[in-house]
Amino acid sequence: MNSGVLSRQLDIPVEPALCQRQRKTSSQSGLNEKQRQKNMRGAFRVKEKLTYQHIALVDDVMTTGNTINELAKAFRKAGAEKIQVWSVCRAANLKS
Repeated sequence: MNSGVLSRQLDIPVEPALCQRQRKTSSQSGLNEKQRQKNMRGAFRVKEKLTYQHIALVDDVMTTGNTINELAKAFRKAGAEKIQVWSVCRAANLKS
């Protein structure tokens, strides 16, 4: 399901370009949890002032949660008061 379908079905706006990666990161595949955390630290920024107080981050598969955590930090810094994570699947945790 793409974001446009989700937006229409739930009657909520979707803004995929609101946040962007501010530095190049390595692929998370093959990294352990600590490496993933370091790889994602400070990787995202919100491009403009938020007009929303409540944000839902949608992820297809959440493994360690490091990417989502960094995205949430960026949105919190930009003024979001409530952040939810919607994930289709949760992978087993990696060994550190």
